[in-house]
Amino acid sequence: MNLLAALASVRIFPRKASHQTLTTRWGKALDPQHILEEYPRPQMIRDQYINLNGEWNYTVLSEKNTITKEGTLLVPFSPEAPLSGAGFQLKPHEKMLCERLLSVKCLPSDGSRCILHFGAVDQYAKVLVNGKVVVSHIGGYLPFSADITDALQVGCNTLTVHIEDRSDTSYHSVGKQKLKRGGMFYTAQSGIWQTVWMEWVPAVYVKELELTPLYEKETVHVSLLLNHPISGCSDAEAVVCHVRDMDGRLISKGICTNQSDSLCCYSCYCDVNNMHPWNPDDPYLYTIEIQAGEDKVTGYFAMRTFTIEPDKKGLPRFCLNHEPLFLNGVLDQGYWPDGLYTAPSDEALIYDIQTMKNLGFNMIRKHIKVETARWYYHCDRLGMIVWQDMVNGGTYNAPFMTWLPALFPKFKLHTSDRIHPLFGRKNVHGREEFIRECKETVTALKAFPCISTWVIFNEGWGQFDSKKLTALFRELDDTRLIDSASGWFDRRQGDFKSEHNYFAKQFVTPSDRAFIISEYGGYTCQVKGHTCSGKTYGYKICSSQEEFQAAYHKLMSEEIDPLKEQGLCGAVYAQLSDIEDEINGLMTYDREVCKL
Repeated sequence: MNLLAALASVRIFPRKASHQTLTTRWGKALDPQHILEEYPRPQMIRDQYINLNGEWNYTVLSEKNTITKEGTLLVPFSPEAPLSGAGFQLKPHEKMLCERLLSVKCLPSDGSRCILHFGAVDQYAKVLVNGKVVVSHIGGYLPFSADITDALQVGCNTLTVHIEDRSDTSYHSVGKQKLKRGGMFYTAQSGIWQTVWMEWVPAVYVKELELTPLYEKETVHVSLLLNHPISGCSDAEAVVCHVRDMDGRLISKGICTNQSDSLCCYSCYCDVNNMHPWNPDDPYLYTIEIQAGEDKVTGYFAMRTFTIEPDKKGLPRFCLNHEPLFLNGVLDQGYWPDGLYTAPSDEALIYDIQTMKNLGFNMIRKHIKVETARWYYHCDRLGMIVWQDMVNGGTYNAPFMTWLPALFPKFKLHTSDRIHPLFGRKNVHGREEFIRECKETVTALKAFPCISTWVIFNEGWGQFDSKKLTALFRELDDTRLIDSASGWFDRRQGDFKSEHNYFAKQFVTPSDRAFIISEYGGYTCQVKGHTCSGKTYGYKICSSQEEFQAAYHKLMSEEIDPLKEQGLCGAVYAQLSDIEDEINGLMTYDREVCKL
């Protein structure tokens, strides 16, 4: 076990160092009048929408409701992000009001509705239009929307968002955010951090769309939810689907009919004859156009299936379209030096994914964060398989959740995750909220073909009742695989035996489940002029890029590659980029230097 090198790199008692701001090339080119203007929901597109990103007014109130700060900031960047222009951290006892004007020239007389959408607001949001509450939402990582038609008036309207954020002082889901950042925890952020937008829709419109490819049957199941049943026409003309290939040719047509359980649910099956399968080398996507009464939306899907199947030796293998595929993965936390959780542009999202593909990776593990919808869309169209983590909640007990399992491997095999206080899950409301957010996460992301695996828990952080949670995920989505406990505290659930190994020589443990090293590496390499912290956190120090490259390739050739014959199905290198004190990325934090 290379423990001395790990301890030297981690620096348990680090020296004080100033935190410098880095700016990406996309942040430098940011136009405040045109921020993230791409259609924010690519899996369900309408012809028009109104982007509400840009300059908003903000007011910060103390616990006694006195004004402590006010000014303007750029949405959708949190006030903690340099690109917002605000430059402050919202504290757990404070409230922030974000406000802007909405111009409505006239209210449609045909019964159409105006829907307001938020990609994500961290953590609690109460939304008002002209002083009338239209929606409240808790959970900093998931989208929500509201019909604001009845609150609008002709002329000028005021949109106000009341925001509170307990950050890591509560049981709410926080990811790697921490008010006192450092080491493997990063600057806490708050507020509106994904695109805000609105659109006018007909009186009857599509609220939800789900496309499920049935690979063996060469069909796609179309399921959609309307806000109201369509009246005045028969089922044969109510909801019509047209499937087109990548050249725009019509290949199938389907008629959706009412389902017996709800007059608002419609579904059908559309044939995909001579189907073109999706894979990382050939990410083929089909387009589907849906006409529901007067509403028209366009989505896409891919024909693919993810399974675990035995190879000729009887070893369980990860398979894409029933063919074994080794998952060469990389861990991605989705942080940016100038935008924190928010990438400064669509091009920045594409750059990360394409750079990893260029380096030979075919899988990204999205670590303890739910991304903007466009990130998954780019993985779909560029051909990148995704393992999606749930966002952790509860409290983090470092000695119990990190050092004991790492130093004493047998410890993690004999500890039950039903002892809730040990795993930071004593609060029953926190457990209930995690289950609710798991359901909402699956619902929000099921549409994206790139996602192969749901990762429920990471290294015991907030872990509880794995058997119950794994069964829930099977019920929520039986088309994908499950990594029940990534790292340790494995309760023999899910499709993978999932190990993290930073300190010892890599190994494979025989199992009736597919074996994956879901985190390894973490080698540090500081590139002068491209770090924002004088501290260094990682698992092996490399003094130069040449040393880093040699160590990386030696790790791959001498430890990872030989294990493939023994049943290793994949390995996830940590990580995609440096983040604040963590200097263990394949790229620098500003994405200017690729260390490989």
